[in-house]
Amino acid sequence: MKMTFRWYGKDDPVTLEKIRQIPGVTGIISAIYDIPVGEAWSYERILELKREVEAAGLELSVIESVPVHEDIKLGSGNRDLYIENYCTTLRNLAKAGIDCVCYNFMPVFDWTRSDLAYQLPDGSNALIYNDETVQNMNPLTGDLSLPGWDASYTKDDMRALLEQYRHVSEEDLWANLKYFLDRVIKVAEEVRVKMAIHPDDPPWSIFGLPRIITNKDNIQRFLKLYDSPYNGLTLCSGSLGVSPENDIPDLIRSFPGRIHFAHVRNVKITGAHCFEEAAHKSDCGSLDIVEIMKAYYETGFDGYVRPDHGRMIWGETGRPGYGLYDRALGAVYINGIWETLEKLGGNR
Repeated sequence: MKMTFRWYGKDDPVTLEKIRQIPGVTGIISAIYDIPVGEAWSYERILELKREVEAAGLELSVIESVPVHEDIKLGSGNRDLYIENYCTTLRNLAKAGIDCVCYNFMPVFDWTRSDLAYQLPDGSNALIYNDETVQNMNPLTGDLSLPGWDASYTKDDMRALLEQYRHVSEEDLWANLKYFLDRVIKVAEEVRVKMAIHPDDPPWSIFGLPRIITNKDNIQRFLKLYDSPYNGLTLCSGSLGVSPENDIPDLIRSFPGRIHFAHVRNVKITGAHCFEEAAHKSDCGSLDIVEIMKAYYETGFDGYVRPDHGRMIWGETGRPGYGLYDRALGAVYINGIWETLEKLGGNR
Protein backbone atom coordinates (compact mmCIF):
# COMPACT_ATOMS: atom_id res chain seq x y z
CA MET A 1 0.00 0.00 0.00
CA LYS A 2 1.29 3.43 -0.95
CA MET A 3 -0.10 6.30 1.16
CA THR A 4 -0.79 9.50 -0.76
CA PHE A 5 -2.48 12.87 -0.26
CA ARG A 6 -4.54 15.10 -2.56
CA TRP A 7 -2.98 18.47 -3.45
CA TYR A 8 -4.70 21.14 -5.55
CA GLY A 9 -1.64 23.00 -6.73
CA LYS A 10 -0.06 26.33 -5.92
CA ASP A 11 -3.34 27.86 -4.74
CA ASP A 12 -3.99 25.06 -2.24
CA PRO A 13 -3.61 26.34 1.36
CA VAL A 14 -2.43 22.83 2.23
CA THR A 15 1.12 23.11 0.93
CA LEU A 16 3.47 20.36 -0.16
CA GLU A 17 5.73 21.24 2.77
CA LYS A 18 2.89 20.56 5.22
CA ILE A 19 1.91 17.32 3.49
CA ARG A 20 5.47 16.04 3.69
CA GLN A 21 5.30 16.25 7.49
CA ILE A 22 2.43 13.72 7.73
CA PRO A 23 3.95 10.39 8.86
CA GLY A 24 3.82 7.74 6.16
CA VAL A 25 2.68 9.95 3.29
CA THR A 26 5.04 9.61 0.34
CA GLY A 27 2.94 10.44 -2.70
CA ILE A 28 0.87 13.30 -4.09
CA ILE A 29 -2.38 13.07 -6.02
CA SER A 30 -2.88 16.09 -8.26
CA ALA A 31 -3.71 17.35 -11.74
CA ILE A 32 -3.22 20.31 -14.06
CA TYR A 33 -6.24 22.43 -13.30
CA ASP A 34 -6.00 25.29 -15.79
CA ILE A 35 -6.14 23.26 -19.01
CA PRO A 36 -9.67 23.35 -20.47
CA VAL A 37 -11.53 20.04 -20.41
CA GLY A 38 -10.95 18.18 -23.66
CA GLU A 39 -7.56 19.68 -24.51
CA ALA A 40 -4.47 17.46 -24.50
CA TRP A 41 -1.95 17.93 -21.70
CA SER A 42 1.54 18.66 -22.94
CA TYR A 43 4.52 16.68 -21.72
CA GLU A 44 6.17 19.93 -20.60
CA ARG A 45 3.26 20.91 -18.32
CA ILE A 46 3.16 17.43 -16.80
CA LEU A 47 6.90 17.48 -16.20
CA GLU A 48 6.61 20.91 -14.57
CA LEU A 49 4.06 19.54 -12.08
CA LYS A 50 6.12 16.43 -11.40
CA ARG A 51 9.29 18.43 -10.74
CA GLU A 52 7.46 20.74 -8.33
CA VAL A 53 6.21 17.77 -6.31
CA GLU A 54 9.58 16.04 -6.33
CA ALA A 55 11.34 19.23 -5.22
CA ALA A 56 9.29 18.98 -2.00
CA GLY A 57 10.55 15.45 -1.36
CA LEU A 58 7.40 13.68 -2.54
CA GLU A 59 6.34 11.62 -5.56
CA LEU A 60 3.63 12.44 -8.08
CA SER A 61 1.74 9.16 -7.82
CA VAL A 62 -1.68 9.48 -9.44
CA ILE A 63 -3.33 12.05 -11.67
CA GLU A 64 -6.80 12.83 -10.37
CA SER A 65 -8.34 13.61 -12.69
CA VAL A 66 -8.05 13.80 -16.43
CA PRO A 67 -11.64 15.00 -16.98
CA VAL A 68 -13.81 13.39 -19.64
CA HIS A 69 -15.44 15.96 -21.94
CA GLU A 70 -19.24 16.06 -21.95
CA ASP A 71 -19.31 15.34 -25.71
CA ILE A 72 -17.82 11.91 -24.91
CA LYS A 73 -20.46 11.19 -22.28
CA LEU A 74 -23.20 12.43 -24.59
CA GLY A 75 -21.82 10.49 -27.56
CA SER A 76 -22.07 13.55 -29.76
CA GLY A 77 -20.25 16.59 -31.07
CA ASN A 78 -16.47 16.34 -31.17
CA ARG A 79 -16.13 13.18 -29.08
CA ASP A 80 -13.62 11.55 -31.42
CA LEU A 81 -11.38 14.61 -31.24
CA TYR A 82 -11.62 14.73 -27.43
CA ILE A 83 -10.90 11.00 -27.15
CA GLU A 84 -7.81 11.42 -29.31
CA ASN A 85 -6.69 14.30 -27.09
CA TYR A 86 -7.28 12.07 -24.06
CA CYS A 87 -5.04 9.41 -25.58
CA THR A 88 -2.35 12.02 -26.23
CA THR A 89 -2.54 13.04 -22.58
CA LEU A 90 -2.11 9.39 -21.48
CA ARG A 91 0.96 9.01 -23.69
CA ASN A 92 2.49 12.18 -22.23
CA LEU A 93 1.70 11.12 -18.67
CA ALA A 94 3.38 7.77 -19.28
CA LYS A 95 6.41 9.50 -20.74
CA ALA A 96 6.67 11.46 -17.49
CA GLY A 97 6.49 8.28 -15.41
CA ILE A 98 2.85 8.43 -14.28
CA ASP A 99 1.24 5.00 -14.13
CA CYS A 100 -2.28 5.63 -12.80
CA VAL A 101 -5.11 7.99 -13.80
CA CYS A 102 -8.34 8.49 -11.87
CA TYR A 103 -11.38 9.78 -13.79
CA ASN A 104 -15.16 9.60 -13.63
CA PHE A 105 -18.05 9.35 -16.06
CA MET A 106 -20.65 11.39 -14.16
CA PRO A 107 -22.74 13.66 -16.41
CA VAL A 108 -22.31 17.40 -15.70
CA PHE A 109 -21.80 17.21 -11.92
CA ASP A 110 -18.99 15.61 -9.97
CA TRP A 111 -19.39 14.79 -6.26
CA THR A 112 -22.48 16.59 -5.02
CA ARG A 113 -23.51 17.81 -1.56
CA SER A 114 -26.31 19.95 -0.15
CA ASP A 115 -24.14 21.73 2.45
CA LEU A 116 -20.38 22.23 2.37
CA ALA A 117 -19.98 23.36 5.99
CA TYR A 118 -22.62 21.65 8.12
CA GLN A 119 -21.82 22.00 11.84
CA LEU A 120 -21.59 18.68 13.64
CA PRO A 121 -22.30 18.24 17.37
CA ASP A 122 -18.58 18.32 18.24
CA GLY A 123 -18.17 21.79 16.67
CA SER A 124 -16.42 20.63 13.51
CA ASN A 125 -18.07 21.07 10.13
CA ALA A 126 -18.42 18.66 7.27
CA LEU A 127 -19.94 18.02 3.87
CA ILE A 128 -23.44 16.56 4.02
CA TYR A 129 -26.06 15.39 1.54
CA ASN A 130 -29.79 15.78 2.04
CA ASP A 131 -31.68 14.41 -0.91
CA GLU A 132 -34.73 16.62 -0.50
CA THR A 133 -32.57 19.74 -0.41
CA VAL A 134 -30.62 18.73 -3.52
CA GLN A 135 -33.68 17.73 -5.49
CA ASN A 136 -35.27 21.11 -4.70
CA MET A 137 -32.26 22.96 -6.11
CA ASN A 138 -32.49 24.36 -9.59
CA PRO A 139 -29.27 23.84 -11.59
CA LEU A 140 -30.39 26.51 -14.06
CA THR A 141 -30.25 29.35 -11.52
CA GLY A 142 -27.14 31.30 -10.69
CA ASP A 143 -27.29 30.55 -6.96
CA LEU A 144 -26.39 26.88 -7.35
CA SER A 145 -23.12 26.08 -5.57
CA LEU A 146 -22.20 22.45 -5.94
CA PRO A 147 -18.80 20.75 -6.19
CA GLY A 148 -18.36 19.38 -9.67
CA TRP A 149 -20.34 22.08 -11.43
CA ASP A 150 -18.10 23.78 -13.94
CA ALA A 151 -18.68 27.44 -13.06
CA SER A 152 -17.59 28.41 -16.58
CA TYR A 153 -21.03 27.34 -17.77
CA THR A 154 -23.43 30.21 -18.31
CA LYS A 155 -27.11 29.67 -17.54
CA ASP A 156 -27.73 29.20 -21.24
CA ASP A 157 -24.87 26.70 -21.52
CA MET A 158 -26.20 24.74 -18.55
CA ARG A 159 -29.73 24.77 -19.91
CA ALA A 160 -28.54 23.49 -23.29
CA LEU A 161 -26.40 20.79 -21.70
CA LEU A 162 -29.18 19.52 -19.46
CA GLU A 163 -31.52 19.55 -22.45
CA GLN A 164 -29.09 17.30 -24.33
CA TYR A 165 -29.00 14.87 -21.41
CA ARG A 166 -32.80 14.64 -21.37
CA HIS A 167 -32.39 12.29 -24.33
CA VAL A 168 -29.60 10.17 -22.76
CA SER A 169 -30.72 7.03 -20.91
CA GLU A 170 -28.58 4.85 -18.66
CA GLU A 171 -28.12 2.43 -21.57
CA ASP A 172 -27.00 5.30 -23.79
CA LEU A 173 -24.45 6.29 -21.15
CA TRP A 174 -23.21 2.69 -20.96
CA ALA A 175 -22.79 2.65 -24.75
CA ASN A 176 -20.90 5.95 -24.70
CA LEU A 177 -18.65 4.68 -21.91
CA LYS A 178 -17.83 1.55 -23.92
CA TYR A 179 -17.03 3.68 -26.98
CA PHE A 180 -14.59 5.66 -24.82
CA LEU A 181 -13.00 2.57 -23.24
CA ASP A 182 -12.56 0.74 -26.55
CA ARG A 183 -10.26 3.51 -27.73
CA VAL A 184 -8.60 4.68 -24.52
CA ILE A 185 -7.75 1.36 -22.85
CA LYS A 186 -5.84 0.22 -25.93
CA VAL A 187 -3.57 3.19 -25.45
CA ALA A 188 -3.42 2.62 -21.69
CA GLU A 189 -2.23 -0.94 -22.33
CA GLU A 190 0.32 0.31 -24.83
CA VAL A 191 1.87 2.86 -22.44
CA ARG A 192 1.12 0.92 -19.21
CA VAL A 193 -1.07 3.47 -17.49
CA LYS A 194 -3.75 2.02 -15.25
CA MET A 195 -7.12 3.71 -15.73
CA ALA A 196 -9.16 3.84 -12.51
CA ILE A 197 -12.78 4.96 -12.78
CA HIS A 198 -14.26 6.68 -9.73
CA PRO A 199 -17.78 5.63 -8.72
CA ASP A 200 -20.65 8.09 -8.91
CA ASP A 201 -20.96 10.25 -5.81
CA PRO A 202 -23.58 9.85 -4.56
CA PRO A 203 -24.46 6.58 -6.32
CA TRP A 204 -27.93 7.60 -7.48
CA SER A 205 -29.44 9.98 -10.00
CA ILE A 206 -29.47 13.71 -9.33
CA PHE A 207 -31.46 16.26 -11.35
CA GLY A 208 -32.71 13.39 -13.51
CA LEU A 209 -29.23 12.68 -14.89
CA PRO A 210 -28.20 9.03 -15.39
CA ARG A 211 -25.52 7.56 -13.14
CA ILE A 212 -24.17 4.06 -13.68
CA ILE A 213 -21.07 3.31 -11.57
CA THR A 214 -23.16 2.77 -8.47
CA ASN A 215 -23.09 -0.82 -7.17
CA LYS A 216 -21.52 -4.26 -7.43
CA ASP A 217 -23.51 -5.43 -10.45
CA ASN A 218 -22.74 -2.27 -12.38
CA ILE A 219 -19.04 -2.43 -11.47
CA GLN A 220 -18.94 -6.01 -12.78
CA ARG A 221 -20.61 -4.83 -15.96
CA PHE A 222 -18.12 -1.97 -16.28
CA LEU A 223 -15.09 -4.24 -15.93
CA LYS A 224 -16.44 -6.54 -18.63
CA LEU A 225 -16.86 -3.67 -21.11
CA TYR A 226 -13.12 -3.92 -21.71
CA ASP A 227 -11.59 -6.82 -19.82
CA SER A 228 -8.07 -5.65 -19.15
CA PRO A 229 -5.96 -5.12 -16.02
CA TYR A 230 -5.53 -1.56 -17.25
CA ASN A 231 -9.28 -0.99 -17.02
CA GLY A 232 -9.82 -0.75 -13.29
CA LEU A 233 -11.31 1.07 -10.33
CA THR A 234 -10.83 3.87 -7.90
CA LEU A 235 -12.78 2.23 -5.09
CA CYS A 236 -14.13 5.06 -2.95
CA SER A 237 -15.57 3.77 0.32
CA GLY A 238 -17.40 7.03 0.96
CA SER A 239 -19.05 7.32 -2.45
CA LEU A 240 -20.31 3.74 -2.56
CA GLY A 241 -20.74 3.38 1.20
CA VAL A 242 -23.59 5.88 1.47
CA SER A 243 -25.82 3.20 -0.07
CA PRO A 244 -26.57 0.39 2.43
CA GLU A 245 -26.65 -2.12 -0.44
CA ASN A 246 -22.92 -1.63 -1.02
CA ASP A 247 -20.78 -3.84 1.25
CA ILE A 248 -17.36 -2.23 0.85
CA PRO A 249 -15.20 -5.13 2.15
CA ASP A 250 -17.12 -7.48 -0.17
CA LEU A 251 -16.53 -5.15 -3.12
CA ILE A 252 -12.80 -5.10 -2.37
CA ARG A 253 -12.65 -8.90 -2.20
CA SER A 254 -14.73 -9.21 -5.38
CA PHE A 255 -12.36 -7.30 -7.65
CA PRO A 256 -8.76 -8.22 -6.73
CA GLY A 257 -6.24 -6.88 -9.19
CA ARG A 258 -8.72 -4.39 -10.66
CA ILE A 259 -8.61 -1.83 -7.84
CA HIS A 260 -5.74 0.52 -8.68
CA PHE A 261 -6.56 3.37 -6.32
CA ALA A 262 -8.35 3.41 -2.97
CA HIS A 263 -10.17 6.38 -1.47
CA VAL A 264 -10.74 5.57 2.19
CA ARG A 265 -13.17 7.63 4.25
CA ASN A 266 -16.12 7.20 6.56
CA VAL A 267 -19.70 8.42 6.22
CA LYS A 268 -22.67 8.43 8.56
CA ILE A 269 -25.94 7.45 6.90
CA THR A 270 -28.67 9.64 8.43
CA GLY A 271 -31.67 8.61 6.31
CA ALA A 272 -32.75 7.47 2.88
CA HIS A 273 -30.36 9.18 0.45
CA CYS A 274 -29.03 11.33 3.31
CA PHE A 275 -25.59 11.28 4.91
CA GLU A 276 -22.91 13.22 6.73
CA GLU A 277 -19.20 12.90 6.11
CA ALA A 278 -17.51 11.74 9.30
CA ALA A 279 -14.09 11.34 10.86
CA HIS A 280 -12.24 8.31 9.51
CA LYS A 281 -12.45 6.27 12.76
CA SER A 282 -14.95 3.43 12.38
CA ASP A 283 -17.28 4.34 15.24
CA CYS A 284 -17.65 7.89 13.93
CA GLY A 285 -19.72 6.72 10.98
CA SER A 286 -21.52 3.82 9.32
CA LEU A 287 -18.49 2.09 7.80
CA ASP A 288 -16.03 -0.30 9.46
CA ILE A 289 -12.69 1.08 8.32
CA VAL A 290 -10.77 -1.76 10.01
CA GLU A 291 -12.70 -4.34 7.99
CA ILE A 292 -12.17 -2.30 4.84
CA MET A 293 -8.42 -2.19 5.35
CA LYS A 294 -8.41 -5.88 6.31
CA ALA A 295 -10.04 -6.68 2.96
CA TYR A 296 -7.34 -4.72 1.14
CA TYR A 297 -4.62 -6.48 3.13
CA GLU A 298 -6.01 -9.97 2.60
CA THR A 299 -6.37 -9.45 -1.16
CA GLY A 300 -2.75 -8.31 -1.46
CA PHE A 301 -3.54 -4.73 -2.42
CA ASP A 302 -0.33 -2.87 -3.31
CA GLY A 303 -1.79 0.18 -5.04
CA TYR A 304 -2.27 3.79 -4.07
CA VAL A 305 -4.50 4.90 -1.20
CA ARG A 306 -5.43 8.29 0.12
CA PRO A 307 -7.55 9.58 2.98
CA ASP A 308 -10.53 11.12 1.28
CA HIS A 309 -12.72 14.02 2.33
CA GLY A 310 -12.18 15.28 5.86
CA ARG A 311 -14.03 17.55 8.25
CA MET A 312 -12.84 21.05 9.04
CA ILE A 313 -11.54 20.92 12.61
CA TRP A 314 -9.59 23.14 15.04
CA GLY A 315 -10.80 26.30 13.33
CA GLU A 316 -9.27 25.49 9.95
CA THR A 317 -10.74 27.06 6.83
CA GLY A 318 -10.08 26.15 3.23
CA ARG A 319 -11.33 24.03 0.37
CA PRO A 320 -14.45 22.12 1.56
CA GLY A 321 -13.57 18.53 2.35
CA TYR A 322 -9.88 19.09 1.74
CA GLY A 323 -8.41 20.67 4.84
CA LEU A 324 -5.13 19.46 6.31
CA TYR A 325 -5.84 18.35 9.85
CA ASP A 326 -8.64 15.80 9.57
CA ARG A 327 -7.22 14.21 6.43
CA ALA A 328 -3.82 13.97 8.14
CA LEU A 329 -5.47 12.21 11.08
CA GLY A 330 -7.13 9.90 8.57
CA ALA A 331 -3.84 9.05 6.88
CA VAL A 332 -2.20 8.20 10.21
CA TYR A 333 -5.25 6.15 11.30
CA ILE A 334 -5.24 4.15 8.06
CA ASN A 335 -1.48 3.60 8.28
CA GLY A 336 -1.88 2.45 11.88
CA ILE A 337 -4.43 -0.17 10.88
CA TRP A 338 -2.20 -1.33 8.03
CA GLU A 339 0.89 -1.59 10.23
CA THR A 340 -1.08 -3.66 12.74
CA LEU A 341 -2.29 -6.00 10.02
CA GLU A 342 1.25 -6.44 8.72
CA LYS A 343 2.70 -7.15 12.16
CA LEU A 344 -0.04 -9.55 13.20
CA GLY A 345 0.15 -11.35 9.86
CA GLY A 346 -2.74 -13.69 9.23
CA ASN A 347 -4.47 -14.74 6.04
CA ARG A 348 -3.20 -13.12 2.87
